[in-house]
Parts: sequence; C-alpha cells; structure tokens
Amino acid sequence: MRGETSFDFVGLRRRWLILSSVMVGISLVGLAVFQLNLGLEFKGGVAVVAENPNGASVADLRNAIQATGVADPRVQLVDNGSAVRVQTGALEQGPEDVMVDAISAVTGTNRVDVSIEAVGPTFGALVAKQALIALLVFLGATALFISIRLQWKMAAAGLVALFHDLVITIGIYAITGFEVTPATVVAILTILGYSLYDTVVVFDKVRELESNLADVLTYEEIVNRSMNQVLMRSLATSLTSLLPVGSLLFVGAILLGASSLQEFALALFVGIGVGTYSSIFVAGPLLAKWRGAEPEWVDQKHRLERRAAAKEARLSPSTTKAKPSAAKPVTVVARPPKQKRRRR
Repeated sequence: MRGETSFDFVGLRRRWLILSSVMVGISLVGLAVFQLNLGLEFKGGVAVVAENPNGASVADLRNAIQATGVADPRVQLVDNGSAVRVQTGALEQGPEDVMVDAISAVTGTNRVDVSIEAVGPTFGALVAKQALIALLVFLGATALFISIRLQWKMAAAGLVALFHDLVITIGIYAITGFEVTPATVVAILTILGYSLYDTVVVFDKVRELESNLADVLTYEEIVNRSMNQVLMRSLATSLTSLLPVGSLLFVGAILLGASSLQEFALALFVGIGVGTYSSIFVAGPLLAKWRGAEPEWVDQKHRLERRAAAKEARLSPSTTKAKPSAAKPVTVVARPPKQKRRRR
C-alpha cells in the first residue's frame, strides 16, 4: 500500500495526547456530575406505555401519578405527544395497579391497552453484572490476542485506546442523558471491536515495516510511515460506516421519531468516530514512545544520526580553499656597462 500522506503523527504526539486527555477529563466530569441514565433492565422498576388521545401533558401525568403516592416518576412524551412513557422504581402490585389506572384516566386510554413492563431490582443487578463481565472478557481477549499476534506493548497501547473510546462514549451518554439499555452495551462492544480492528491494522503495518526497514529507519519513523500508509484506508472505512449510522441516528431516530434506535445509533456513531481517532492519534504515538525508548531502538537512532552526519560531512563542500603560492622574487642582475674599445 502506498503512503499517500507524509503527516508527522509521532512528532505531534504531545498535541494529540493532550487533546485526548482533555476529552477523557470532560467525559469523567460529565459522568460524575450527570451520571448515567440507566434503563429499566439495569436498575429495575416499572415502565408503562400508553396512547395519549387526550393530549395529556407531562405535568398532568406527573401530578396524577404523584397523587397515587408514587414518588419521582419519569414521564416522557413519545412520538410528538401521541403516546406517553412513564418509568418508576420497583412497586408492589397494588400501587402499580393504582398508578396504571391513573395513567389510563389522564390519557384517555383503555386499561387493557396500556403496556406494562416490570423488572425486579435483582434481575436488573444481574443484567448489569453480566454486561460488566462481557466488557472485561472482551478486553482480556483483546490483550491476549494482540500479545500473541503482535507484541505485548502493542496490546498495552491498544487497551489504552479502547479505554479512551469507552470513557468518551460513556461520558457523552451521561452528558446527553440518553438512556443506557442492553442495546447500548451491545453497541459499545461493537464499536470497541471496530476500534480494535483499526488499531490492529496500524500495528500490523508497523510490524511489517519493522521487519523490512529496521536497519534504515528509527522506530518513530517506522510508526509514522505505517500510519500514513493506512490513513486513507482507515478514513474511507470510517466514512462508509458513519454515513449509514448517521442516517440511522439523525433521520430515523430524531426526524422520524424512532426513539428506540437512539441509544444504539448514538453509541455506534460516537464510537466509530472516536475509535478511528484513537487508533491513529493515541495507539500509534503511544507505541512509538514506548518502543522507541527501548535500548536497541535508541542505539539504532544514534547510529542513523551518526551515519547521516558523516554523509553530510562528505557531501558538503570544503570550507578552506587552497591559497595560491606566492611568486618567488626575481633577482635582476645589472650588467656592467660595455667598455668601448680604443683604437690604436
């Protein structure tokens, strides 16, 4: 594959790492301040969905529900107010029936047409635990695969990039308030796999060039050349993935009101973009920093610098020019005057 760009990714790594640190910091602050909006499947509770022919407002529904003794209901208007969704904590059967009757009366929907979903707190905790286990298994398998297939320092850089993608995606969910559901977990695992694919492509190219050019390039130059060679491929792959996901998110979920797709599409959209960024601007520069500091690569760098200096010295013109030899002084011996012959 030809290197169609000559961008100095490694030379500007400080800039990329500062930018990534800022994004991770903002995400962590957003997570601490806003926290995740966990769905019913994770924390348990009751979700009620009903049609809204009366056009009841959020305030009308909240007042009617609180009058039944249910505290802190979460009320949402769905499909431009044509339906409502109410979510509360776990309830006993009696209070749940009273709340459903109140929702049915306010919205003008028959009681039998109201959809009820109840999840116990024990089941919600089990779902959350299983999601965490799935994430840890994925990260462990990732580290093992890259260590065996490539190198352990590549595995470490890849895990840092995956952590970067995971924190930023979760932070965006916390800041936007989008609900986290099992579909979100599936989407996050999907985008982590996508980010891993991009990272492995970069590292595989690094290993290929390392075996071919280790005698003529430093490790930073090898990483730089590798990333320039795979840059266009990564961008093309990302754009072809972001276009349909963007359509799913902005057209399907926002414009057409298919809200059930939002949590899945948002994770994919954010994750693909961040994953592409991290595989080039985080994983690659980190690898160059860590492996470039190894003694053999430090010696290689010094050896190439000495070779370049010697070559430059041979090719540079001589600074001293030969001075012309001074002409020896010519001694002119004066001839004695001719003596005139006397005639006898």
